[in-house]
Amino acid sequence: MQIHINSHDGVPIYLQIVNQVKHLAAAGRLAAGEEIPPIRVLAEQLVVNPNTVARAYLELERAGLVTKRHGSGTYVSEIPSPLTQREKRKLLTQRVDALLAEAYHLDIELEEVCALLQERHEAIHSQAGK
Repeated sequence: MQIHINSHDGVPIYLQIVNQVKHLAAAGRLAAGEEIPPIRVLAEQLVVNPNTVARAYLELERAGLVTKRHGSGTYVSEIPSPLTQREKRKLLTQRVDALLAEAYHLDIELEEVCALLQERHEAIHSQAGK
């Protein structure tokens, strides 16, 4: 499970974990029934406090995306709750906000950000077509 934490984007770390797990599940990169790393293992990989990962896992469990099996681990729910269009938009909005904040701090104009997005979009779709 590939999760990347950015301590500079203003989103709490536990929410970054929650959002990325939701994204991985929605994209089909986490299969139903698949085990996700134990709290301590993921905390070590991300170099964060285990309580942060535990909070993220609790949020994911509340959302119905993962289930805990005592003594066995944490697994992606067999019937994952699909992200609604509103939830997808919220996830994307958070990432756009972080991108715009970073562009502002780097003194990069909106037009240049839009051009970069278009360039990356084309690059990704040309790779997908191969």
